[in-house]
Amino acid sequence: MRIIAGSKRSLPLKAPKGMNTRPTQDRTKETLFNVLQNDVYGARFLDLFSGSGAIALEALSRGASYAVMVENAKEAINCIKENISFTGFGDCAELMECDVLTALKRLDGQPPFDIVFMDPPYKLGIEGQVTEILSGAEYLTDDTIVIAEAALDTPTDFAERTGFEIYKTKDYKTNRHIFMRRK
Repeated sequence: MRIIAGSKRSLPLKAPKGMNTRPTQDRTKETLFNVLQNDVYGARFLDLFSGSGAIALEALSRGASYAVMVENAKEAINCIKENISFTGFGDCAELMECDVLTALKRLDGQPPFDIVFMDPPYKLGIEGQVTEILSGAEYLTDDTIVIAEAALDTPTDFAERTGFEIYKTKDYKTNRHIFMRRK
């Protein structure tokens, strides 16, 4: 696993050991950032269920101004801390060590995020809970891009139900990215 492009291109990143974290494949990450290429520079980036922090660190490498990562698994937290230190992004990266639903409530009062990325554990159906909170969050605007990484068979009705509109989906072999904005 590595940073693909930008100021820290080719730097290797650590990933937590075991099967609890599914690092996003380089090809999938590259496709994601190709879609976001005109939106990342200068963006405030929120990475939920961060795992290794690779998505947020990729955004910072590509010119995002600030990234907040949220993770509650101890081994993943240690991995993110090492990756932030190794990449030198300590001045523009923040790690919230708590569960996502708690973090979303604690973020009230933050300046708006331009991009929110979530990669929750598959098959739990937590996407709806997250978008429910995001739908009324002060730190989102109508222009904020919200991306959910999910299994291919994950129902997408949570978006409409919680006040989001899906404007693009990108399917891969086993998963997909769902791009949304608030209605």
